[in-house]
Amino acid sequence: MPVRKLKEFLDREKIKYVSIIHSTAYTAQEVAASAHITGRELAKTVIVELDGQMAMAVLPANRKIVLQDLREVTGSDQVKFASEEEFKKRFPDCETGAMPPFGNLYGMEVYAAEALTENDQIAFNAGSHTEVIKLAYHDFERLVQPKVVSFTT
Repeated sequence: MPVRKLKEFLDREKIKYVSIIHSTAYTAQEVAASAHITGRELAKTVIVELDGQMAMAVLPANRKIVLQDLREVTGSDQVKFASEEEFKKRFPDCETGAMPPFGNLYGMEVYAAEALTENDQIAFNAGSHTEVIKLAYHDFERLVQPKVVSFTT
């Protein structure tokens, strides 16, 4: 069960959350539709490389990353999308592409799009292509302590 590490962490921190099981979906928009969540509320986790260091960029499913903006707000010289081959070993308990936005559990910095802060709740892949976790945004922010910046369109 890929999601165990995340659920154990949330339970230990006494976080109220909902687990939503849905039909298999791979893209963020498919996940949102399967789980009956708006694209604005569903956060997708994209692994990027900032000057050679992997980091998480977390943004609403209905938005896209602007690499130039991410480069500017992070002060990085080089920013690129990491390939699945490069990052899948960092997430041994997750299906490839279904990583939860909890960089603190995987030794990675997290950059959250400002647009996510407009939501009362946030939902995200729970380590598999069939389960989403939904919780209060302020709980996510308190636990992960992401750098909230503007890098989407």
